[in-house]
Amino acid sequence: MKNTYLTLFLLLLTGQLFAQQNGSPYYGFRLGLTAHPTLGWVKPEVGKSEGLALGFSYGLLGDFNFAENYSFATGLTITTINGKSTEVNARPYYNPADGNNVAYDLRYRLQYIEVPLTIKLKTNKIGPLRWYGQFGISNDFNIGAKQNAQMAGKKVENDRNISDYTKFYRAGMVVAAGGEYDLDDRTSVAIGLTFNNGLTNIVKDGDRRAKNHYVGLNLGVFF
Repeated sequence: MKNTYLTLFLLLLTGQLFAQQNGSPYYGFRLGLTAHPTLGWVKPEVGKSEGLALGFSYGLLGDFNFAENYSFATGLTITTINGKSTEVNARPYYNPADGNNVAYDLRYRLQYIEVPLTIKLKTNKIGPLRWYGQFGISNDFNIGAKQNAQMAGKKVENDRNISDYTKFYRAGMVVAAGGEYDLDDRTSVAIGLTFNNGLTNIVKDGDRRAKNHYVGLNLGVFF
């Protein structure tokens, strides 16, 4: 029995060494770096979105490949989700003395530590290229929240810290697609698009509710 276990161990070790020598980047764990722009927007429950705003994301990527075409993909990034909206009676600016249904033009600048938990599905290699699709949940933890506010075209506040009026945790649904191009046996470049659809309320202000979303142009390098 001991000889059997020893034989199996040696076969496994030989297989691992063979895979390392051949440099296949599609098994085991791969670590990468990313830095890319985001286009974000805010959608309030009462009010309206006022278009896209540019943000940025950077940090680490990690793929745990449990089969040639399947990976558990995660990461640790600093992600900025900016956006503009018009909302009614928004604190901390609203003064009841101004009357009811006072509209404020708001510009959000929210920064998160983002930890996605997703499954990545890859095609077989077509030359040096593989296409992938990705789906899962992002877990975002707020580390910065600032806002500009205007009322009737007049500035109310600039760079106001709104951490007390912003939820600490944000969840989002991640849908992504793109391609991975092998530069050599160990290194590959990933290019794609990610849609992160906010699922949770981002504001702490009575019954006021708003969600933020973004599209990211993904650029990453795996080593």
